[in-house]
Amino acid sequence: MLHELVEAAREGDPRATQELIRRTQDRVHHLCSCLGSGTDVEDLVQDTYLRALRSLPNFRGSGDSFVPWLLTIARNTCADEVRRRVRRRGLLDRLHAGRERTTDTGYTGWVELDGVVAALPPEQREAFVLTQVIGLSYEDAASVCGCPIGTIRSRVARARVAMVSELRAAEA
Repeated sequence: MLHELVEAAREGDPRATQELIRRTQDRVHHLCSCLGSGTDVEDLVQDTYLRALRSLPNFRGSGDSFVPWLLTIARNTCADEVRRRVRRRGLLDRLHAGRERTTDTGYTGWVELDGVVAALPPEQREAFVLTQVIGLSYEDAASVCGCPIGTIRSRVARARVAMVSELRAAEA
């Protein structure tokens, strides 16, 4: 059924496009919320679909490969936003060089899983979210990330170890 929707959307059918978005929106939103910033999630999801719909006529995969293709676009959209944020932060740091800045890093006593996932290195977070949260197979996650399946497996394993360690440290 997804294959027919992809084909119809590719041909410009607005109902098929809406249905395709409806069927994939939860996964895209979840990935963007894990890889992006809380206030930017809706913009990241919207940018993902804008990019995907613009590129849909060039999509040559089947219905089965549509979701990994779309999640790759979401991942790249989030990565672009992170790069923009880092550049912006670097510029602000240079502008405010020498000025003392303070941040509130107080520990509240509660550790949220989202915070533990967010603290993972980007490659581990990405692999963990794609496979353990969104539910992609390791093969599809490897396709989304553009790396071998073994790399995904090791990133997920390292993410699990880091998360357990972080949670144990927080409990102590």
